[in-house]
Amino acid sequence: MMNKKILVVEDERSIADTLIYTLEKEGFDPTRVPTISGAREAIGSSEFAAIILDVGLPDGNGFEFCKELRRNSNTPVIFLTARNDEIDKVVGLEIGGDDYVTKPFSPREVTARLNAILRRVSAPRKSSLGAGFQVDTEKRRITFNDVSLKLSRYEYGILELLLNRPGQVYSRQQIMEHVWETPDMSLERTVDTHVKTIRSKLKDIEPKDEILITHRGIGYSVKD
Repeated sequence: MMNKKILVVEDERSIADTLIYTLEKEGFDPTRVPTISGAREAIGSSEFAAIILDVGLPDGNGFEFCKELRRNSNTPVIFLTARNDEIDKVVGLEIGGDDYVTKPFSPREVTARLNAILRRVSAPRKSSLGAGFQVDTEKRRITFNDVSLKLSRYEYGILELLLNRPGQVYSRQQIMEHVWETPDMSLERTVDTHVKTIRSKLKDIEPKDEILITHRGIGYSVKD
């Protein structure tokens, strides 16, 4: 059975109450906490399918908390924020967020985005592996030369996509369409940033092996 527990980290009660009402109508089991410290406690005692995280909280910054989460967890994160600057969206996605919603927002839109993320996460995909790789789609984990890679959600999605067809070149737009829930809200340079990080993690294991190939002006592939 699909996990329906959603953690809502939002200090504005009116916003949280409206969102929780909509989530409950959609069959989810939401828990609301107003602070980062409360979120840490909730996460320590329960497993959530996703986290809806306000960026501005009384005891800290949601972006920094997401960085903390990504050290040990791939749980999907949707940011809520009053800021609409493009740089904030890029930062939120690059540190491991799965989506970004600007206040004021429609609770139904947030719920629709949440459903899209959870469908993508739960959908099993087959993988034709490149040499040295093992992919566990259930746990969303990739092992390279018997070393488990610590990947963010987007890093995992990109690498799994490329491993499905070693040698095939994917453009940045194709990568976004396969990996991002809302590719139209992302920037192509975000893909470059994630690929650079993946390449660095692979080189930590095999420094002399060029696994990820850059095709200038076209996109990326995994060597065949």
